[in-house]
Amino acid sequence: VQLQASGGGLVQAGGSLRLSCAASGRTSSIYHMAWFRQVPGKEREFVAQITWTGRITYYTDSVKGRFTISRNNAENTVALQMNNLKPEDTAVYYCAAATGTYYTPTYLTSGRSYSDWGQGTLVTVSS
Repeated sequence: VQLQASGGGLVQAGGSLRLSCAASGRTSSIYHMAWFRQVPGKEREFVAQITWTGRITYYTDSVKGRFTISRNNAENTVALQMNNLKPEDTAVYYCAAATGTYYTPTYLTSGRSYSDWGQGTLVTVSS
């Protein structure tokens, strides 16, 4: 599976950005898609997950109510709509795909569960 992320940029606090991740290749093997983020010098952090069917989602607490993950079946893309952005949301954002069918929070939030990763896209939120 190949993943291509796009949509990052610079935005003021309180603003919005929409990230997109296009999947290609053996997409039939995908069960979960997710977004992670990483700040230089810090560990990669789980942000949000969606099943490939689009039916089930899971978010980290810090983005609940502000971020929405969604799936476009026709285009094989996953989007992350980010509203009310805060300076602490500044990071490189990565999309990832997993083939496992587990639903535990431990599985969904661990980067080790995801076998395919897109290149990062930088999101910078100014105060």
